Amino acid sequence: MLTPTTENLIFDFGGVIMDLHTEKTYEAFAQLAGVPTETIREKVKQSSFFNDYEKGLMPDDQFRDHVRRMLKADLTDQQIDDAWNAMLGIIPLKRLQLLEKLRTNYKVFLLSNTNNIHLTFFNGIIRTVGQKPSLDEFFDQAYYSHLVNMRKPDPEIFEHVVAENKLNAARTLFLDDNADNLRGAEHVGLQTVHITYPDLIFSIFP
Repeated sequence: MLTPTTENLIFDFGGVIMDLHTEKTYEAFAQLAGVPTETIREKVKQSSFFNDYEKGLMPDDQFRDHVRRMLKADLTDQQIDDAWNAMLGIIPLKRLQLLEKLRTNYKVFLLSNTNNIHLTFFNGIIRTVGQKPSLDEFFDQAYYSHLVNMRKPDPEIFEHVVAENKLNAARTLFLDDNADNLRGAEHVGLQTVHITYPDLIFSIFP
């Protein structure tokens, strides 16, 4: 948790700053494929290409082709993008304003498992809600898995952020909604807090 010695904050994005509804993407894919949602959920668990896409190991077009094959459906790029983005919820202005306030007392970083299709989509929301060109503007430095070719919970991505910014891991707090990611952060000595619902951050930083 936050302590008087905390100097740096590393935020996850989905489920912390942005509301995240993964089930909506499962449902959208199921509707496109004409199969039950549970079938899609199992297919996603068995498909490694989602992680590869988050690591930036394939371009958008190749990802879409994998989705077409998984769903066994002849879909347009827009249909796939809309279903893929269905999980992305709102970004309340008050959360962005909190980030700006925190930067007066801490170094504030973003560390997100994401991909180009999602990044394009939520930066559009940022331009509307936050009146800034991208999410990067709210952080000292933003790290996106597909741009650094690493992803949480692998320790290497946490080590990368710590080393590049010369952070004291013991004085750095990492906030994420995924318990596996927290374990990865703890492996490299970061302090952690489990965000079980997005507005919990207002209790942590009153």
